[in-house]
Amino acid sequence: MFTPDPIPWPSRPPASSTPLGDYLTRQPRPGVDGGYAVLPRSLAEAMPLPWQQQMSNLLAEFHQAFGHLQWPVYRVVPSRYERLVDLDDDQLAEVGCTVEVGDNGDLEYRMRDGRRIANPENHQVLVSCLDPILRQDPGGQQPMPAAPPPPAW
Repeated sequence: MFTPDPIPWPSRPPASSTPLGDYLTRQPRPGVDGGYAVLPRSLAEAMPLPWQQQMSNLLAEFHQAFGHLQWPVYRVVPSRYERLVDLDDDQLAEVGCTVEVGDNGDLEYRMRDGRRIANPENHQVLVSCLDPILRQDPGGQQPMPAAPPPPAW
């Protein structure tokens, strides 16, 4: 039998066709930038066993689907943003900048190609740093994940 009542609309937004992309771009996430999502191996291996089993299954499917592509070897370097004026000579060289005294006696920051950097005190660059993530120590303390948030349903 049919009811004269209207069909209720769902109370939540429709499911996305790009849920992973949505999650990674919704807000800043640790280890994520515009091109990559990096998981520190020590943290992945410190996950509870059921998480590791799920992750290994997902990665196996991922590699089965995309293993035929020519993958480069990735070099992941822990980095952080710093103001250009706070860098030492080695860090300036790492980001491809030089600093010299200009004609008026002020410091001038320049890129390798000679372009002058305006407002170096507000210019941030990515420089390498020591890795703050603990390495897995077979006999020592393992990093533990925080308690997962409750489901949002």
